Amino acid sequence: MDPICKLLILVTLLLQLQPISILGIPECKFPAVFNFGDSNSDTGALSAMFGEPAIPPPNGETFFGSPAGRRSDGRLLIDFIAKGLGLPYLSAFLDSMGTNFSHGANYATIGSTIRRQNTTIFQSGYSPISLDIQYAEFSSFLKRSQLIRQRGDIFKTLFPDINDFSRGLYTFDIGQNDLTAGYQLNMSPEQVKAYVPDVISEFTATIKNVYGVGGRAFWIHNTGPVGCLPYIMDTQVITTAQVDKLGCAAQFNDVSQYFNLKLKEAVIQLRKELPLASITYVDIYSAKYSLIAQSKKLGFVDPFMVCCGHGEKHNFNNAQMCGFTEMVNGKKILIANSCKDPSSSIIWDGIHFTEAANKWIYEQIATGAFSDPQVPLNMACHREK
Repeated sequence: MDPICKLLILVTLLLQLQPISILGIPECKFPAVFNFGDSNSDTGALSAMFGEPAIPPPNGETFFGSPAGRRSDGRLLIDFIAKGLGLPYLSAFLDSMGTNFSHGANYATIGSTIRRQNTTIFQSGYSPISLDIQYAEFSSFLKRSQLIRQRGDIFKTLFPDINDFSRGLYTFDIGQNDLTAGYQLNMSPEQVKAYVPDVISEFTATIKNVYGVGGRAFWIHNTGPVGCLPYIMDTQVITTAQVDKLGCAAQFNDVSQYFNLKLKEAVIQLRKELPLASITYVDIYSAKYSLIAQSKKLGFVDPFMVCCGHGEKHNFNNAQMCGFTEMVNGKKILIANSCKDPSSSIIWDGIHFTEAANKWIYEQIATGAFSDPQVPLNMACHREK
């Protein structure tokens, strides 16, 4: 081969290995993150509303040392995202105790859905803080935060500057509960599929609303493989023929994939309608499924065995979930306790992941390997040409 050709090939390979910033595109310096979601990214909203009983011990034991408003033994994906961007962990918008919103706010609430649910949280467990309500909270925060900043002193330091709203990153991790809400009403997977387009339509409306008030950088997670959660595997009727090669409930994962297909189609359309937006679609489904598939290789135990639970096939009982207690001889006894080593488990409580699993997933998605377009988290402000 000609020496010059060899040199060109070598230079090309080296350029491909360099960070994008070295190629002339600067890293994004997001001053704030505004998150919308459900229990996969709630950092304290439900706890703020209902107190410690909502998220009892041993939640939070690995990282925070006590319950910290998260359904996990430690940090969630949104925590690692904030840390990866050099920002503090996000405070829940609904938490009024010692909160600092200078670097953004978290509107996610455990049990939230995209569509409003015709039920109460006490009846079904689904939150009244649906995505449209989360947007209403954000809209109010955008306006009132600037009025409060005008007071000066400490108030000016606790809220984002007005420019931070247009330069911030808007993250979305919601939709899983819209699917499981149907299953809870005894709908078939096909019946749940039927209303997915309506769910996506409402999601799209919120993205347009955020864009309308200046949001430009969007980091959108699709929904994970619901059929791989003990919450579904142990509460739904699933035949042997309906189990995939990993042991997940295939027909429920099929609905998740259909939701993701429609979400991706919506993202493609949004890019056309919102010309100034940079929209990254993040394939959380594939990242989580990959983790389950490689669990033994990565040092995890049975990927479906619940760390914090009680009884049943996968140490999961929907009536006695993580932190469940009973009165025995006048004393409160913790029945659903955590396993000895949460870091060796993937599933924390039958629905949510452990800190160790969340950390591994973050390390994969932050590189852009599971994204469309394939841009790293710290480059997500750049619009696809």
